[in-house]
Amino acid sequence: MNQLQRHFIIFFLMLNLFAIHVFSQNIIVEGTVKSFNGKSLKDVNIKSEKYGEGTISNTLGEFKLILPSKSPYIRLKISYVGYKTIDTTLFPENSNIIRLHIVLKPFASELPGFEIHNKRLKNQNFIRLNPKTVLVSPAVGGGVESLIKTLPGVTSTSELSSQYSVRGGNFDENLVYVNNIEIYRPFLVNSGQQEGLSFINPDLVGGISFSAGGFGVQYGGKMSSVLDIKYKNPKKTNSDIYFSLLGAGISTQGISKNRKFTYITGIRYKTNKYLLGTLQTKGNYQPNFSDFQSLLKYKFSEKFDVSLLAYISLNEYKVIPGTRQTDFGTVKQTLRFTVYFDGAERDKYNMAQAGLTFHYQPKKNTDLKFILSGYKTQESETYDVQGQYWIGQIDKNPVSKDRGRAVETLGVGTFLQHARNYFDAQVVTVKHLGMYHFRNQIIRWGIKYQHQWVDDRLHEWKMNDSAGYSLPNPVDNPGDLNPKRHDFRLYYFASANNIIQVNRLSAYISDKWEGNTKNGSRWAATAGLRFYYWDFTGEKLISPRFSLVFEPVFLPAWNFKLSGGIYDQPPFYREMRGMKGLLNRNIHSPRSFQILLGSDYRFQLWERPFLLTTGIYYKYMPHIIPYEVDNIRIRYYAFQSAKAYAAGIDFKLYGAFVKGVNSWMSLSLLKTAEDIQGDRYVNYYDKSGNLLSSSDKPLAVDSTTVSPGYIPRPTDRRLSFAMFFQDYLPGHKDFKVHLRLIYGTGLPFGPPDSERYKQTLRMPDYKRVDIGFSWNPLLKKSRSPWLKKIKSTWISLEIFNLFQVYNTISYIWIKDIQNRQFAIPNYLTTRRVNLKVRIKF
Repeated sequence: MNQLQRHFIIFFLMLNLFAIHVFSQNIIVEGTVKSFNGKSLKDVNIKSEKYGEGTISNTLGEFKLILPSKSPYIRLKISYVGYKTIDTTLFPENSNIIRLHIVLKPFASELPGFEIHNKRLKNQNFIRLNPKTVLVSPAVGGGVESLIKTLPGVTSTSELSSQYSVRGGNFDENLVYVNNIEIYRPFLVNSGQQEGLSFINPDLVGGISFSAGGFGVQYGGKMSSVLDIKYKNPKKTNSDIYFSLLGAGISTQGISKNRKFTYITGIRYKTNKYLLGTLQTKGNYQPNFSDFQSLLKYKFSEKFDVSLLAYISLNEYKVIPGTRQTDFGTVKQTLRFTVYFDGAERDKYNMAQAGLTFHYQPKKNTDLKFILSGYKTQESETYDVQGQYWIGQIDKNPVSKDRGRAVETLGVGTFLQHARNYFDAQVVTVKHLGMYHFRNQIIRWGIKYQHQWVDDRLHEWKMNDSAGYSLPNPVDNPGDLNPKRHDFRLYYFASANNIIQVNRLSAYISDKWEGNTKNGSRWAATAGLRFYYWDFTGEKLISPRFSLVFEPVFLPAWNFKLSGGIYDQPPFYREMRGMKGLLNRNIHSPRSFQILLGSDYRFQLWERPFLLTTGIYYKYMPHIIPYEVDNIRIRYYAFQSAKAYAAGIDFKLYGAFVKGVNSWMSLSLLKTAEDIQGDRYVNYYDKSGNLLSSSDKPLAVDSTTVSPGYIPRPTDRRLSFAMFFQDYLPGHKDFKVHLRLIYGTGLPFGPPDSERYKQTLRMPDYKRVDIGFSWNPLLKKSRSPWLKKIKSTWISLEIFNLFQVYNTISYIWIKDIQNRQFAIPNYLTTRRVNLKVRIKF
């Protein structure tokens, strides 16, 4: 051995001794990472929170992380896109090498506000909302519907109403359930300011599920959406109270000592007088809305319980209008519409509903429910209102002494409106729901019988007068020595007295399968059939539906959904009644063929979970009943039929944009159109082939009949965007900010009493931002024995319509003697500030 070899051996031994010494001072964390089905995961992040050291796994799922041994414990964070993050603490003890075998699971928890996954695959296209978010949403209504309006595919026309449209449908196409009991909305409500409290009391809500389409056969009778509400099941006793400039409410819940009896009760009062003060029509508004509801439940045994849901609502709307002034037109020509009113309006809507549920679970895999429910409404709409109006052109000359005044009169007139409308209805329902689960299957079934009684008394008319002439005014022939004396005609008249009784029978059955493919991908499939019969027309309907969901193992952050089927909507009553009050006794149920394709993509951003949802849909409707919308009043062309379609795409991005609080934004694109059967018009031409106006028809030498074809439906909102955003003061989570933004392009409209093909004008876009600032002074820290009982106190300052946007809800149409029409916009509420206090005991 020469000297060089000897030196090399000594150096090698010293290097090994040094490495042993160094690594004896470090801790080695090594191991493997696999998915729940045993597949090795590549590029999984393994990071030490304390030292900031990290590594990623290789293609075999193996990893090694070297950390200094300066602490008795090590905190590790293991994260991977599409899987639940693991935070764990390790204690090295006497060993410097820690071996781990990590198994990651797909998101099985909740993103704040949305339940993303359950142990079972969700394939019914439902979104789940956090009920606590409803209580902090800054909105005029302040209910569950205020959040529903921010979801993809959902649009709204008025902040004063809880009604919404879904993917091209109207308000009547939305199904609402509370504890498996169907909820109805008032029939005679015509405007948002008349609408009272929504049935759903946010203080009582324990679960919110919403589907914008593709729902299963257990939800029947509507074509557009399902809102499924579950009220709380109390575990302890507490109470809530709130009050604001818009109303007040109190709720309480509790459980007996033997934990067999639970109760939850709520009382609310609402008045939107403060808001109505911003409307253009000034007057004495007296809206008063109140309700009471309670859910009582007694548990006889672990297998059997009985619950009673009771609801009473008293709503009254009175107004004595005074004056109105509205400026409209263009920049070059601005007009002013001024009205002086006489008379008054008084509307009443009293409703009661109750449901008795018997719940029996003989085995863990079997669930049976028997439900008896009843609904009763008594509604009246009475008014006599006269308005004398002037239309003038505003002087916009900056140097004129009359600048800003109406100096040129373009029209004067009077209108007189009268109504004595009364509507009574009763609905009695008996139904059974069942579910049986075995192995990887779930079978659901149900049967329902319903008896409906309606008494509708309609009597309303409107007279228009322009410059002393009653409209419509027959054309006079100047110089005629014997002028015709035409009968007096009202501009609009409707009178009817309809009493009907309808019996309805429906049933459904569905089967759901779940399983895994050979490579570990998960799938679930549901198929179902729904049957319906009603004796009003003797119509029988069969509706098959299906849904599929697939979670590929090679794309663990994704799942894909496909659903479709037939959706029928048997008319309740509103769809049967025509414009003049006559009933179509041979009416057919609207039908929709739907196909939906969607995906969920789960990813991490700023080390927080996010969810991107996409949905593409197409609906073909071979038969629908055309309608028109004025404010929130829907009037059907009951004796006409149309075919229609709706197609669109929805996006929703959800996640913790701010750590610890949830926010989301939605974007929707839609096109919906209808082709009314038998509608046509005639074009007239002169000798030169020029198109003539209707007044010049006697000069025509030729004509052609034109079919309008497909025209936009009243709900054709091409683009809509919504956002609900939450934030808090850094380091002070007791001070929060909530923002609600809604934007939608203009909806179609047209002159009153015109053919549907003429109603293709567009309203201005709807734009609204509401913001709320909430502060919890933490009174529970007080030394006072009484104040210690307070669990939280939130004081909120809400600003409605932050940017003072004048949104149009409808139009008043005024004609002059020359048959010229003026469309004067009816604006919604402007900016208002609301103070709200909520205390929880």
